[in-house]
Amino acid sequence: MTRRPPLQARIVDAAVELADEVGWPAVRLHQVAARLGVGLPEIRACYPDLDAVADAWLGRADDAMLVVAERADLAEAAAPERIRAALVAWFTALGGRRAMLRAILIYKLQPPHIHLSTALVVATSRRVQWLREAARLDATGRQKSLEEWGLTLLFGAAVLRWLGDRSENFEHTRAFIARRLDRADRLLGRLFG
Repeated sequence: MTRRPPLQARIVDAAVELADEVGWPAVRLHQVAARLGVGLPEIRACYPDLDAVADAWLGRADDAMLVVAERADLAEAAAPERIRAALVAWFTALGGRRAMLRAILIYKLQPPHIHLSTALVVATSRRVQWLREAARLDATGRQKSLEEWGLTLLFGAAVLRWLGDRSENFEHTRAFIARRLDRADRLLGRLFG
């Protein structure tokens, strides 16, 4: 007998399915509860609001990025290749849901949502730290600071590129990431040998 996923996972799945049907801005937690046959108190016990459900969805992409660290084919790969693989895994995990991510970001960045904008900055910082872990980057000091700064810029730029990418299997975004990583690798090589 197969076990049902935990309620937290089913809530995210139902919200994503609903977003596929009506768009993320139209998703309401009472609709998710009805779809799952549970009450709003059960939803609230798992997630304080819809934004937390969105964060959990993005957390799934973070988890996919971290799985890259375990891939045997990347054990001896250079850092840029490990970073590229981690970022590709992150975008792949989003399943092409560009409109959903765009709507989530627009909502978080609205001026009345300063608390969500601040949380987005913190989440991006954490995501970059996990990206460094997935890529097994071990630098310290100035090099670590430059890597963090560069990866944050790369991540943000790659998200913007991906949101508008209509190429098959987001090939334009993949090429963009590869070019930027090549430039960064050359720059760090000149700066730190």
